Amino acid sequence: MPIDYTTPAGQVRLLIPDTDEDAQLFGDPQIDGFLALEGAVVKRAAAAALETAASNTALVAKVIKTQDLSTDGAKVSDALLKRAAELRRQVNEDDPDTSGTLDIIDFRDPFTRPWRDHELAESEWWC
Repeated sequence: MPIDYTTPAGQVRLLIPDTDEDAQLFGDPQIDGFLALEGAVVKRAAAAALETAASNTALVAKVIKTQDLSTDGAKVSDALLKRAAELRRQVNEDDPDTSGTLDIIDFRDPFTRPWRDHELAESEWWC
């Protein structure tokens, strides 16, 4: 079945890139998992997928040198992590509400009992 790039899962695949239908890096359940973990934000899910691939590359590939071939897992991992960081930056810039910031919420005075309608007098304060 061809990848549908109009769906969130297809868009994650497009960004990471994992578009070779015969040799996909992640299965559909994994892509759906990244989306679930990242609140269905496509770029955040793609960043999580890249971070996962980067850690896997660092663990598996390492540095390999043979006669005329060499691979450097650390460099590949670094490139994937930089791409993931860029995607997260884009999300934070495009939609500040998804940047992971905290909201300040007003709370009651800790010296006021919630079952009373009036403020307590100093003599009634208790800890």
